[in-house]
Amino acid sequence: MPATRLCFSIRRLVTRRSALRHSSLCGSAGWLGAIALLLAGCSASPSALPRHIHIHQSWPLQPGRDVAGYVVTGGIGDVSLNLRGGAVMAPFDGEVQQGQPSNCVLFSSRELPAYLLRLCGLQPPRIGAVRRGEVIGTGRSLHFAAMRKQPDGTWALVEPSLSLLDQTLSHP
Repeated sequence: MPATRLCFSIRRLVTRRSALRHSSLCGSAGWLGAIALLLAGCSASPSALPRHIHIHQSWPLQPGRDVAGYVVTGGIGDVSLNLRGGAVMAPFDGEVQQGQPSNCVLFSSRELPAYLLRLCGLQPPRIGAVRRGEVIGTGRSLHFAAMRKQPDGTWALVEPSLSLLDQTLSHP
């Protein structure tokens, strides 16, 4: 069982402690101590922590930069779309992680391991595992960037395919 699932299961069990109060499992102080030790090793899940990525190209106007008191929400390499409150869906089974800046999330999938999608402007975004077609978030606008992993571990912005954008924006 992956560590994040184990931590989630332990947390869920501990929060149900009052319901299990009369159970023989919860009667043991040693058992509760073991759970406490396990929980100490269960910090925030990797999905909940902001993921910092290094982009191969360097431009001064990147999302998150402040210009005259306004935050840049899109830059070179981003496709900006007027969603008018519409939904953004997972194009494949994958994972959504909090990105930087805080109004961005990163979508990754085992189906496209060398690619990463940056989605900015969603309110509120869904963080964690998603299945193809599930809503990641909604918003007035979407700033969409596709990146490809380089041999040195950095990410390079690439032009997203029209079919990928269509899968991300079309309702199943």
